[in-house]
Amino acid sequence: MADSVRRAFIGSFTAAGGPGILTAAVAADSGALTPLSSADGLSDPSYLALSADGRTLYAVSETSEGGVAAFRVDGDKPEPAGPRVAVGGGPTHLSLYDGHLLTADYGSGSVTAVPVRSDGTLAPAASGVLRHTGSGPHNKRQQGPHAHQVQPDPSGRWAVSVDLGTDSVRVCTLVDGSPRLHGEFALRPGSGPRHLAFHPSGGYAYVVNELTPTVTVCRWDATGGALAPLAETPVLPHAPAGDAYPSGIVASPDGRFLWIATRGEDVLSVFAVQARGEVVRLVGTVPCGGRWPRALTEAGGVLYVANERSGDVTWFTVEPATGLPRRGGSLAVPAASCVVLA
Repeated sequence: MADSVRRAFIGSFTAAGGPGILTAAVAADSGALTPLSSADGLSDPSYLALSADGRTLYAVSETSEGGVAAFRVDGDKPEPAGPRVAVGGGPTHLSLYDGHLLTADYGSGSVTAVPVRSDGTLAPAASGVLRHTGSGPHNKRQQGPHAHQVQPDPSGRWAVSVDLGTDSVRVCTLVDGSPRLHGEFALRPGSGPRHLAFHPSGGYAYVVNELTPTVTVCRWDATGGALAPLAETPVLPHAPAGDAYPSGIVASPDGRFLWIATRGEDVLSVFAVQARGEVVRLVGTVPCGGRWPRALTEAGGVLYVANERSGDVTWFTVEPATGLPRRGGSLAVPAASCVVLA
C-alpha cells in the first residue's frame, strides 16, 4: 500500500469476538474504509492513540489487570514495539502528554503515566499513578471513582481526566513523571461524566454525561487550569423510552458543531455551537448506522462511528451548512470500539 494512502486503525473487544486492531485504507474522496490487516496479540484493545509522527500506535488492554502496548504502523499491519506495560485495572482511554502515555483506568479509578522513549516505545514500567477518590449518588455506578477519559488541554499545559464515579473533572500536571492533582471541578451529582471535548478556541469544554443523557458546557481557563460549568443541555429531543447512555463526543474543527453518540437510542445528536462556544443548541438526531455506538471520530468532514453491538464502523459525510451527518457506508468489525486515523 502506498504511503500516500490514508489509513484508519479500529480497536475492538477480542473477548467479544473482535479482531483486535484492524487496519483499513481510507478512500480520499468518500472516507470509505477497506480492510487491510489485523493484529490480535493484545486482549481487548478498546481505545487507541497515534503518535504525532504517525509511526507508533498505542492501545489500552481493557482487562481487569490493565495494560498498554505500542505498535509500529509503518506498514499496513500493526507490529508490536515492545512488551505490554501494566497500568491500573480496566483502562478505557489513553493519550500522549508531556513525554508520557496517560491512561484513564476505569476499574481502579486512577490515571497512570507511562514514559515514552524517544523512539516511541514504552518504558518497562509505569512511572506514576494519580488515584481518584470519592463517589456519587448512583448506587450501582458511582460507589467509587471511575476515571473514563484523560487528555491534554489545547494549550498542552494540563492533563484533564473525566470521572464518571465522582461526577467531576480533575486537572493535573506531571511532576517527576507522576500525575499531580492541580484541581478537581464538580459537575451535577448523578450526571456521570464520561468524555470531554474542547472547543477549537480553547476557551470552552463540553462534557458528555453517561448516567443522564445531557452535555454540560463549561468555561475553560487554560492559564489557571480551571473548569467552570455553565449549563447542562439534553442530548435528545425527547425523554428516552428506554436505555440512553451517551458515549462519544466530537467538536468540529471550525467550532461550529458538536456531535454526540448515544447508545440505546442509537443516534447521533447534532448541536449548533453559538456565542463563540458558550451556547449549544440541539439541531436534530440521525440514526448511528448500527447498534450501541461506543465512539465517534471526525476526520476531513467525515464522521466515523464504532457500533459495538452491531459489529461495524459506519461513516457519514457532514453537510457543511447544517452539520447533519449523511450515511455513506459501513465496514463489518465485530465488537468495534474506536477509530483513529493516520
